[in-house]
Amino acid sequence: MPVALITGASRGLGREIAIALAKSGYEVFINYRSADREAADLVRTIGADARAIKADVGEPDQVRRMADLIHKESGRLDAVVNNAGITKDALLIRQSEDAWDSIIRTNLKGCFNITRTMAPLMVKSGGGHIVNISSRSGLRGKVGQSAYGASKAALLGLTYASAAELAEHNIRVNAVLPGYMMTDMGAKAGKAIEEARRRSVLNKLSSESEVAAFIASIIKTEGITGQVFSLDSRIL
Repeated sequence: MPVALITGASRGLGREIAIALAKSGYEVFINYRSADREAADLVRTIGADARAIKADVGEPDQVRRMADLIHKESGRLDAVVNNAGITKDALLIRQSEDAWDSIIRTNLKGCFNITRTMAPLMVKSGGGHIVNISSRSGLRGKVGQSAYGASKAALLGLTYASAAELAEHNIRVNAVLPGYMMTDMGAKAGKAIEEARRRSVLNKLSSESEVAAFIASIIKTEGITGQVFSLDSRIL
């Protein structure tokens, strides 16, 4: 059975991705940082093919322990979805250094830690697929999201570079821009949610289940790497 790791998977989009991959035949490792109850509930929902791992992706030592656990329990790793992310919106001139650092630490360094640490296990497994969850804010920027946008833009650079470096090991690396969804994070966006709906040519927000299904599908491809997929219906 192929094995997948989804970071930040206890709720929101990560939860939907874990469920979609489990339905696609993957054993899923559900990474989370603090939501013990939600992670346990997701394991019960999926069943025997799901395991929860509590770890902070921003801490290299915790990521290494997570890799050791996956290797010990499953012996392989075929897919990684770098979904863990946070935002603390503020105008640039009001953004605290601590808030900036925490966003970069989770959204960018966390993906770096996961990719660097999990790639060797994927190489031993014969290859696999890494999907990085970026954002439209990383392409166009947004008022109040200098730190978040910077982290997601840099994540695209990491995607391109790691795709080129890991290709010889049959590891594909792509990025997905989900668009605004009514997750816990999205629901707090307020006016941004309504603006996204207004600018959608379909007058719709993105669907968590559709994004998860897309990710489950692309992970099974063999010849697509170094690409960025936008999954909403905003043209401008």
